[in-house]
Amino acid sequence: MADAPQIPDEAEVRARWGEFEWTPANVEKAKEIIGRYPDGRQQSAVMPLLDLAQRQVGAETNTQGWLPVPVMEYIGRQLGMAFIRVHEVASFYTMYNLAPVGRFHVQVCGTTPCMLRGSDDVMAACKAKGMVKGGTTADGLFTLTEVECLGACTNAPMVQINDDNFEDLTFDTMTAVLDALARGESPKAGPQIDRQTSCPEGGPSTLKEMASANHDYRGEWK
Repeated sequence: MADAPQIPDEAEVRARWGEFEWTPANVEKAKEIIGRYPDGRQQSAVMPLLDLAQRQVGAETNTQGWLPVPVMEYIGRQLGMAFIRVHEVASFYTMYNLAPVGRFHVQVCGTTPCMLRGSDDVMAACKAKGMVKGGTTADGLFTLTEVECLGACTNAPMVQINDDNFEDLTFDTMTAVLDALARGESPKAGPQIDRQTSCPEGGPSTLKEMASANHDYRGEWK
C-alpha cells in the first residue's frame, strides 16, 4: 500500500514555489495540451498539466518531481478550477507525488502476484541499499514506496522507477538495477530475464515465426 506523503512546512513550500510559472517551453506545451479539448472542456486537461508541472519541478530540483500546493493552485487558476478539485485528481493517482521524492522514485509492487513471485526479495534489495519505505536516502538519490498493482502481473515481481518498469526481478537483478542507476547509467528496462515483453521465457513455443515478423500461417493451416 502507498505510504503517507511527508509534505514539507507550508511556509517553506510557498517561499520556494509560490511564484511558480511555466517555463517558456512548457507555456507552449500547456497551450497544446489545453487545445486538445473542446471549448468548455478545458478542465479535462488537468491530468496532463499536472504531469507536465511535476516534470518541470523535477527538472528544477534534479528529482523525479512533485506537486507543491502553489503549483496545483497555478494549474487550477489556468483551468478555472478550484484548488480542491485539482488536489482531488492529484491525490487519487499515485503517478503524482504530493511530497518531494529523490532522483529515482522506486515503486515496488506488493500486490498478490508480485508478492507470490518474490516482491519481498525486491524490497530486501532496496533496504540493503539503505532505503526505508516512505523515505528518501540521505544522498537524495532514491525514494522507496510500496504500491498496489502496476499492471505487469505476468512479469512479477516488478518495480516502476520514474518512467520505466523493471520486471522478472530477483534480489540480485534488483541490486544490479539500483547500482547502475547510482552510477549514472541507464539499465535496461522491462524483463530482466530472457523474454520479449511478456512472452514465455526463452522465446515462444508456438507460432515462432511471429517473433520476428507478421507471418501469414493461412497457407499452412489445412
